[in-house]
Formats: sequence, C-alpha cells, structure tokens
Amino acid sequence: MPEPPALEVSQVSYTVDGTRLLDSVQWTIDQGDRWGMLGSNGAGKTTLLRLLCGYLWPDPGGQIRRRGEQLVDLRQLRRSIGWVTSTLAGRIPPRESVLDTVLSGRYAQIGLTPVQWERPSRDDRSRAHDCLRQLGCEDLTARSFGTLSQGEQQKVLIARARMAEPWAILLDEPCAGTDPGARERFLVWLQSLAENADGLTLIHVTHHVEEIMPAFDKTLALSRGRVVRAGPTADVLAPSCKSSTVSGSTSFTATGGTGPSAGRVTACPPASRPATRNSPPTSSSWLQADARS
Repeated sequence: MPEPPALEVSQVSYTVDGTRLLDSVQWTIDQGDRWGMLGSNGAGKTTLLRLLCGYLWPDPGGQIRRRGEQLVDLRQLRRSIGWVTSTLAGRIPPRESVLDTVLSGRYAQIGLTPVQWERPSRDDRSRAHDCLRQLGCEDLTARSFGTLSQGEQQKVLIARARMAEPWAILLDEPCAGTDPGARERFLVWLQSLAENADGLTLIHVTHHVEEIMPAFDKTLALSRGRVVRAGPTADVLAPSCKSSTVSGSTSFTATGGTGPSAGRVTACPPASRPATRNSPPTSSSWLQADARS
C-alpha cells in the first residue's frame, strides 16, 4: 500500500466574522517534500499553518488529513509537527539555557518546567545534545537563550522542534527582522539542512522570493486566501508566471487585475540569494501581491 501524503488539504476555507481568510485551498504534501510557501502579508499563510497544526479548524466542508488521518490526538500532533515562528523566540525565557530550551521541545512546552512524573532522562539530554550537534549548534549548549543572535535563536528553535522527532517542520518567516548578513548566513545553513534531513518534511514560509532556496523544489503561492499557483518552484517563480495573468479564481498581472480578488505583481529592486551549490539564477524581481479593494 502506498504511503499516504504527509499533509492533504481538501477544499479548506476559514472564515472569521464574515471575512473569508482562506478560500477553497487544495494542497498535497508528500512525506519528505520541501515546500516554499509564498505570499504577501495578509495572504493567509499563518492561518493555513495554524490549521495544519490543529490550532484552528476549517469551515464545514473542508478537510485536512495528516498522514492519512483526519481525526488525531492534538497533543501528539503538535509534537509531530514542529512549528518554528519568528514570534516564538520572544516567548522563550531569556535566562533559560540553550540545552533546556531544546529539551522543552520534548514536552511541547514554552520554557522547561518538567512535571514530577515526567522529567528529562539521561537519554533525553543525550538526544538534545545530538540535535544541537546535527545542526552545528553544540557550542551554544551552555549559553542563555537570550544572549544568542536572532539567527542562532532560530537554529536552536529548529533543534527544539526536532527534539520530539517530528515528521514535519514548518518554518514561519524565520528570517523576519534579521539583518542582511544574518539572513544570508541562515539561508545557507537552511539549504544545508534541507539537503541533509532525509525523510523530514519541510515547509518554509516567506514573502521574499529570494529566500526560497534551491532545495525547496516545490512552492505554493497564496494571495488573499487563495492558491494562485502550486508546483515545481522553477515553474511557480518563472517570469511568465509573475508578469502575466495566472489562470484561476485569483489573477496577477503586470499592470493590475480585474475583480475583487485580483492582485498586482510589482517589480522590486533585485535581491541577492546566497550562493549555494546548484543555485538557479536569482530572479530580477520578487512577487509582491498588492491587495486592491
């Protein structure tokens, strides 16, 4: 029997107070895939991640299957999918040691507060060291989380996510707020992680085209809650896709769009992508959906 997809999203919409934040999303992610998720602020990226992780539920008629299952134990699900967001770093106790931060992932906690009947074992501590070593962060073990640079914090949070041996890790704009040098170093490191994390499903969410590294060979583009394109990254980011109308319910054109769900592709100054092995040419523009009322 073939292995079921890691995540399968079928006709998923999500509405709050009469405003539809996601509209009929279809998306299938196979185990071990590396996906980029691209969209402007307000496109629905984080809402979709919250649905995948079971923090929100879709409108009636929509369905999300995780490894073939629709009904899951939410506590186990949140250990099985590591969600790393730029806002998480601000919630980690700044004086907590890096090792304890990683160990907290074993319990899906913010801050390590082990209960009496479940304390970190010697094996847990050994695994935490392994997670840091595998990501090249072992030299940070004894430092306090609050003393780390933003890039170092993101790496430690990924080690924390791996502590629970997840089958998927979702990276929600991990470069947000970083300076250009730190962003470049992190992206080169992320490329290496994606190339070497066999079997692990990775989703990298961003609104910058140049942050979708070559190892992320599939991309989903969202605009105003709708999927406008999904498939091989080379096709989704092809110049023709960014400068001409994309068929579907939502359209992008170089000069504007028609209808309430239309968007505009705006040419921006060239942005450099860190040089990595097999890097494709950097695009001369990046996709920016300007919502029009």
